[in-house]
Amino acid sequence: MPKFVPQEGLKLKVKRASAGLGLFAGEDIKKGTCIIEYTGPLLSNKEADDINSRYLFAVNRGKTIDGSARDNKARYINHGCRPNAESDIFKNRVFITAIRNIKAGDEITYNYGKEYFNEYIKPYGCRCGRH
Repeated sequence: MPKFVPQEGLKLKVKRASAGLGLFAGEDIKKGTCIIEYTGPLLSNKEADDINSRYLFAVNRGKTIDGSARDNKARYINHGCRPNAESDIFKNRVFITAIRNIKAGDEITYNYGKEYFNEYIKPYGCRCGRH
């Protein structure tokens, strides 16, 4: 399977997590599996600056995905300081890939990056207990 094609039929569940809602594996997911694509309209940075959303994902210096629509299940993936997935940007699209085996029932997490962490997570305390 090509790297940036989410595995078809993968069971994912949105449910309560320690940080509100989260995305959970409904089945075992092997390391290297492309789990899901982060979807939404592609905006210019100016357009992105004009909206108030925590679901913006910068894909390059000039473009940002607005992932705020509820049908974008990837928006429910929470930050993790010890993540089990990572985000990859390919041709202005964002894909979430497992960086280790994920067991059914585990929450899927990736590291949001230092800038987002410092602005939105650190002031309220990270749930990992390391910060």
